Amino acid sequence: MARLERPAVPRVLKERRRLRVLVSGASGFIGTELVRQLKDDGHTVLTLVRSQPGNGSEFNWAPDSRMVDYGVIENVDAVVNLSGASLGRLPWTSGYRKEILDSRLQATRALTEAMRMAKTPPKVFLSASAVGYYGDRPGERLLESSPRGTGFLSEVVEAWEAAAALSPAKTRTVTFRTGLVLGDGGSLRPIMALTRVGLGSRLGTGGDIWPWISLYDEAAAIRHLLRSSLSGPVNLVGPTPATSDRITGYVAERLHRWYALAVPEWAIGLGLKKAGHELLLSSQRVLPDLLLSDGFAFRDRRVEQAIDAALAS
Repeated sequence: MARLERPAVPRVLKERRRLRVLVSGASGFIGTELVRQLKDDGHTVLTLVRSQPGNGSEFNWAPDSRMVDYGVIENVDAVVNLSGASLGRLPWTSGYRKEILDSRLQATRALTEAMRMAKTPPKVFLSASAVGYYGDRPGERLLESSPRGTGFLSEVVEAWEAAAALSPAKTRTVTFRTGLVLGDGGSLRPIMALTRVGLGSRLGTGGDIWPWISLYDEAAAIRHLLRSSLSGPVNLVGPTPATSDRITGYVAERLHRWYALAVPEWAIGLGLKKAGHELLLSSQRVLPDLLLSDGFAFRDRRVEQAIDAALAS
């Protein structure tokens, strides 16, 4: 599906003005940190919840039925979409692959439909995406302009971003392609758990490049994009690429555990099938060119800093 055309001059939120930001997926790993940082900045944060709202800042929605109160949408400056089933839940059965795709499309379409119904749609729509778009591309520099790769995740991301592009033409829309988010939880949790019991391992050759970003910088970059003039895909990854061996080996070093095991590629494929290849054995040298050229300053520029911050928290 082709992306909808955007205005020639993006709508930019004023730098010092405090904003009203509506967040879906606010209780998740990234959402919790984003909400914390937004509130620290003095912004008003509203959240979409599937359960009964517990206070005046929560609003019920049913993304599976595309039910969102567009009246809420009319009264916010920006919408941040973080909804989607976890990729870390294994195995990827045919049923769960469908859930991975449907959960993203339903949530995103529910939001874009509500924005189109609003008399005054938000100026900004920031919708989560993933570096899975690029597929396994060893040896390539992967920028936002790089073509789509192959594989299940690349197909999911293409459909996911197309759904986000259905937002109103007056709404500046960004699909932020996130890599491995390193923080207290998320993808780092199983690596740390295995390492603590002496099962820290090199995965395959260990030479695959994992695009990573610290949890703090992930949320900080989303905050940056609220006031940016960027639109379309933006890579949210750390500025210094790192191999999987550098990541898993440093976790073992910091936890003072041995790191002598190696899991061969065939064993990962046998145990996790396609999910093992796409999550653990893909090599992606993804670079944050647009984010850097837009003036974003990373707090954690090296993967070791991100891991140190995760362990400290």
